[in-house]
Amino acid sequence: MESWSEEIAVTVDLIAFTPRSDGLHVVLIRRKHDPFQGGWALPGGFLEVDEDLAEGASREMSEETGLHIPSSQLTQVGAYGTPGRDPRMRTVTIAFAVLSPDLGEPIGGDDAAAARLWPVTEVLERPDFLAFDHRRILTDALDTLRLENSP
Repeated sequence: MESWSEEIAVTVDLIAFTPRSDGLHVVLIRRKHDPFQGGWALPGGFLEVDEDLAEGASREMSEETGLHIPSSQLTQVGAYGTPGRDPRMRTVTIAFAVLSPDLGEPIGGDDAAAARLWPVTEVLERPDFLAFDHRRILTDALDTLRLENSP
C-alpha cells in the first residue's frame, strides 16, 4: 500500500453578495501576503483543526473584512481541489455563499491589506482579476444562488 508523503490543507472561502443601486456587488479582499500579494481575492483562509467548515468561512470573513455573517446563513457552493490551484501547497477549499441585503462596508484586516465591495459585472469583465481559481468559484456561487432563488 502506498503512503501519502504530501500534506493536503483545507481552506474555506466565502462569497458574499449584496445588492446596491448600481447592481449586485461582491466582497473582495486585497491580499497582504504572497501568493498573489496585492491581488484581489475572495475572503477565506485555512480551516482551524477544531472548527466546522461554515464556521471557518464565517470566521475568515470576520477577520479579513470586519463583516459578521452567521454560519447558519451560508450556502455551500462546492469543493475545489485542482492540483496547483494554490502555489504554496496542495489545497482543497470549500466555498460558501450568501446573499445579504445589507452587508455594510468591509474593512481590511488580518491577512487583507484592504477590503471593498466590487460590482460583480466589473469583476467578471476582467478575466485575470481574481487570485487563485476565485473567478470560477465566484461564477459557481452566482449559479448556486440563482437556482435557490428561482421561482
